[in-house]
Amino acid sequence: MSSFNVRRIRADIPLLQREINGRKITYLDSGASSLQPHAVIDAMSRYYELRHANVHRGVYQTANEATEAYEGSRAAVALFLNAPGGADEVVFTKNTTESLNLIAKTWGADHLAQGDVVLVSEMEHHANIVPWFQLREATGVEVRFIPVGDDYRLDLTKLDELLDGVKLLSVTAMSNVLGTKNPIAELAEAAHRVGALIAVDGAQSIVHGVTDVQELDIDFLAFSGHKMLGPTGIGVLWTRESVLDTMGPFMGGGGMIADVRVDGFTPAKGVARFEAGTPPIAESVGLRAAVRYLTGLGMENVADHDHELTVDALTRLESSFDGRVRVIGPSDTKDRGGVISLDVEGVHPHDVAQVLDQFGVCVRPGHHCAKPLMKRFGLAATARASFGPYSTTRDTDVLLEALTSAVSMFG
Repeated sequence: MSSFNVRRIRADIPLLQREINGRKITYLDSGASSLQPHAVIDAMSRYYELRHANVHRGVYQTANEATEAYEGSRAAVALFLNAPGGADEVVFTKNTTESLNLIAKTWGADHLAQGDVVLVSEMEHHANIVPWFQLREATGVEVRFIPVGDDYRLDLTKLDELLDGVKLLSVTAMSNVLGTKNPIAELAEAAHRVGALIAVDGAQSIVHGVTDVQELDIDFLAFSGHKMLGPTGIGVLWTRESVLDTMGPFMGGGGMIADVRVDGFTPAKGVARFEAGTPPIAESVGLRAAVRYLTGLGMENVADHDHELTVDALTRLESSFDGRVRVIGPSDTKDRGGVISLDVEGVHPHDVAQVLDQFGVCVRPGHHCAKPLMKRFGLAATARASFGPYSTTRDTDVLLEALTSAVSMFG
């Protein structure tokens, strides 16, 4: 049974008790990094206090406990995603960026050659563009883009044409600038129809609703722990075990080998060959605690809460400021998440963010590592507000108050 109660959730987040410039912090930068509840912080502290050791090596008790905790975290993530092959399909990385690079530099390097096509979109984060450009330089693959329409959604009118020759479609589930949620199941079906695989950047979407890899019928999923109430320093790459078995190692070193000889080496089987060196053990413990916490809230309820906040914020922004504050993203709240990018007429986003900081409001100014998207809409940057499960309409109240000051200040 779900126990979603935003007041209780806020009480669980220690950072929300801080004051900034004499005001209680209004944290609206969850799209960059979410805040951690006590459950996550305490789980990591207990690990360091009671059972810290390296994993997969020692035979003493705390080493066995550390290994059990690490592998238990992998199993918890698999359950959270409804991974058909369970923990054997979950690779731990350090973030979404590394997960996407792993796909490009292992599966991509092994399966793609000159003449093959990788299809991405104009709304991608640089982490889902640059690795494919690097692969293009190394192998001669073509990188093709799905355009973004004036409605801030993918323009899929020529999707069949764009998919011609495509071996991999790699697309974000939710834009980190626009808040647009893309039709991943529909895109997966279209990709599979032409024999292509689909990789999904789930960095933003993972905390905004249910992620079921079987229901979506995708082939790869990448996301970060710190976007979903977990710690920094740990990410996830999920892929089907049948695909994983066709991929070579990403890095060489300890832990990823079955054998090393003077004439070469044999990589380990399964997920181990992608986790060279000491892995993020404490971070995996924190991620498991975050998964448990979110599961307890109910991801359907988290999605409903996010939708209500987004509808409220967009409605109030539209009726305020006499058009001087423009939302860069869909006005239709169907298939839209709580990421709201703002363009204040005549005011640089960094100046907007500095004024908002005087009210204790945390937003992110910049191009958000999405320069092709910014160029598509003739922008250098935006000021981005983004919600988390702990956000409330009171946060939007303070945001509007601070924006009113910013608009007035810059005339």
